[in-house]
Amino acid sequence: MARPGNKIVQAKLVLLGDMGTGKSSLVLRFVKGQFIDHQEPTIGAAFFTQILSLDEATVKFDIWDTAGQERYHSLAPMYYRGAAAAIVVYDISSMDTYNRAKKWVQEVQRQGNPNVLMALVANKCDLDPKREVRNEDGERYAQENGMLFMETSAKTAHNVNELFHEIANKLAKASPSRPRGMTLNSEPQDGRRKLLCCLG
Repeated sequence: MARPGNKIVQAKLVLLGDMGTGKSSLVLRFVKGQFIDHQEPTIGAAFFTQILSLDEATVKFDIWDTAGQERYHSLAPMYYRGAAAAIVVYDISSMDTYNRAKKWVQEVQRQGNPNVLMALVANKCDLDPKREVRNEDGERYAQENGMLFMETSAKTAHNVNELFHEIANKLAKASPSRPRGMTLNSEPQDGRRKLLCCLG
């Protein structure tokens, strides 16, 4: 619930990345606290909302979970344009998904909102024995591109809420404070009145 007097930040957030990286599972874990072992692939995009109450603001997320299949790639700009935040997801057990994630980052940098807050997310850290992408490689790439970086597991819930809270905090700090009360513009009183209509 929104805290009285708190500023309200409405933020469009988009998840991008290859099919099977766990984008839908991350969102389900965050929004509903659920994990489904064999998640059906997203068709087009799925939409969720979630509200986070922070000390300084209430952040209302409009979350677009985009499909990872190549045939839906051309639809992605419709979702990431105008987004306040973008989460680019890869699977730590697949180097291919990491390389594709870097392409997503470049695409959003070229075509997205210039002020978009981006996060690079190394998902499925519960699969550490099968790891193909080192933590330091993801972290270095994120730093070089001015992105947040986090390793998560939608399966165990590791760092999932922390990821969305970190994004919400950064968006709240970047958002201008809402003016309190009423602001009256004072104009110099020079005795003349402006006639705006009815001059005939």
